[in-house]
Amino acid sequence: MSTHTSASVGYIGPPGSWTHQACLDLFNDQPLVPLSREDLFERYSKGEIACICVPVATSVVGVTPYLDDVLALPVLTVVAEYPKMLGYSLLVRPGTRREDITDVFAHPVALEEVKPWLDREMPHVRRIQASSGGAAAQTVANSAGLDKASLGPMVGSSLYSLVSLEDGIEEGPHNVTRWWVLGRDVPAPSGHDKTSLLVDTSDDQFGAVLALLANARVQILTIYERPSKQTLDTHRYLIEVAGHAEDDHLAALLAQHAVFRVLGSYPRK
Repeated sequence: MSTHTSASVGYIGPPGSWTHQACLDLFNDQPLVPLSREDLFERYSKGEIACICVPVATSVVGVTPYLDDVLALPVLTVVAEYPKMLGYSLLVRPGTRREDITDVFAHPVALEEVKPWLDREMPHVRRIQASSGGAAAQTVANSAGLDKASLGPMVGSSLYSLVSLEDGIEEGPHNVTRWWVLGRDVPAPSGHDKTSLLVDTSDDQFGAVLALLANARVQILTIYERPSKQTLDTHRYLIEVAGHAEDDHLAALLAQHAVFRVLGSYPRK
């Protein structure tokens, strides 16, 4: 039996990642539970945890690997989105000098986002993938020598007794990650909302799906294509549109066309 209460907020651990920081920003007065990737989605599906926070897209690499985990859930409700401009810190054990560093650990997405800085500032270090920013910081904290560093949020320094040699790496509007909060109840319309729709369709029918939205005067904001894992000419499309599922024009469209699966309606950020 899980000891985590239904009021807990889950995220992919260990602590010290950007998702941990996003949860601190969003839920600073609620218990946060770091979980493995598998446990996170399993416990949400079973209702053992109230909500989970998942990074779904970045401005540098597009969708994250976790989006497919979300879309695979049989039941889910997106209740909020949280975009955050990121700026990485180079975290090391106390006493480490920049010239001592031979290995830099970071999440694969982070390594892609900081590539221009590493290419320019530390071109000779080995870049080693970690499962998360927290895991990267943990590896550095547990290392025997002073030749390793991690790239992640500053929260990792206090958690693992590390210090920062450089802050604000690749910070800017070009480096933004967007998280979804998956909960239970659809928020009421706020007047400035977004609705996430999932459509499973074939290549030759996708144009007709877009025509349904256009004819209903629904504004498309973003479209992400994901593989159907069935055939080459079928795909899953995450289509995000302006408005709330309870808005008259959007509600009428959804009532008439079962091709659209509503994943959630929530305030647009």
